Amino acid sequence: MKTAVCRSCGASPLAPVLDLGMTPLANSLLTADQLSTTEPRFPLNVVRCTACSLVQLDTTVPPEAMFGNYVYFSSFSSTMLEHARRLVDQLIAGRQLNQKSRVIEVASNDGYLLQYYKARGIEVLGIEPAQNIARVARDERGIPTLNEFFGQALADQLATDRTYADVIHAHNVLAHVPQINDFVSGLKTILKPDGMIVIEVPYLKNLLDDLEFDTIYHEHIFYFSLTALDQLFSRNGLSIFDVLCVPIHGGSLRIFASHDGIVQRRQSVTELLAGEAKWGVTESEPYLQFAERVGHLKQQLLNVLRNLKAQGKRIVVYGASAKGSTLLNTFEITHDLIDVVVDRSTVKQNLYTPGTHFLIKSPDILLETQPDYVLLLTWNFADEILEQQAEYIARGGKFIIPLPEVRIVPA
Repeated sequence: MKTAVCRSCGASPLAPVLDLGMTPLANSLLTADQLSTTEPRFPLNVVRCTACSLVQLDTTVPPEAMFGNYVYFSSFSSTMLEHARRLVDQLIAGRQLNQKSRVIEVASNDGYLLQYYKARGIEVLGIEPAQNIARVARDERGIPTLNEFFGQALADQLATDRTYADVIHAHNVLAHVPQINDFVSGLKTILKPDGMIVIEVPYLKNLLDDLEFDTIYHEHIFYFSLTALDQLFSRNGLSIFDVLCVPIHGGSLRIFASHDGIVQRRQSVTELLAGEAKWGVTESEPYLQFAERVGHLKQQLLNVLRNLKAQGKRIVVYGASAKGSTLLNTFEITHDLIDVVVDRSTVKQNLYTPGTHFLIKSPDILLETQPDYVLLLTWNFADEILEQQAEYIARGGKFIIPLPEVRIVPA
């Protein structure tokens, strides 16, 4: 469904940012039997609200088509687990959480974060729409998990049962929710009077400055600045009182919110809002430059890959991720350039990438076949992956990191 008005503030018109064409759903991996079927494709067109500055897609794909059965398990990343553990330790200490406290996470995935609260004896509740992932959280980690999409209706049910939270987590989910005001108002409904909401979203400024165009896919309806978030939360009776820029996922915002009037706004928020204004969050120039740079990057990467193939080099891809799907499809990287895709997630192995139909195998083949180059599409976990593949590198293997400009490591 296409929208002509901002999903957050209702303003129009929406200014164009970047059109990536018709692409398949980035996490809709295929079985061998599905390769002969026609994959659904949807417009991937980014626009900007000139009133509240929220960057968003102009077309919504029904959430049930993307999240009913999901293939992204947070626990396959050591980086994500350590990121979650450190945050939980900080919040337990800072908020003095104990056995009388309750923590709720919306889009709790496989329990990767809530497990650390549970281990400390704190009551937890996960809310996860993907049936397969919610099952893992319940059965393997013992995390009570509601298999539901979150919004005001579910929040009202929880409130009726007096299920309120001292801390609500919502990590990398706010960008996925078409009815964004309904979602945020639901958070307010289940938050205790002195409770705190902790949200992480990929940061718009990193997206544009570091050319992270591959984080654009249909699941990510929104691309947030603090400016847009501040207006969204204020509209729904919540106040962002603190913010941090954290490195996860190529640069994210971690915001802390409370009911209006409960916590005094800290300098971190006012300073970042001022910084965004100076950067040009409400101006057209950063967005025009971004679109132009994406076009240049496509030519640069294709030239590198074609030159290597002309030299007889063998190239594989590391990362059957959503961002990888965006890059492979929009840059039109085909089988004459790439042999295979590898991914650490056993859930993805032996399936095929959407649109491009590369077979996904285990990273073990890097040592078994020693390809000359690996195009690293999960660049947000580069340090972790390069460490895991130290032996492949020691044998002479090299990684191609595509963003924000193409580079080869080791040089």
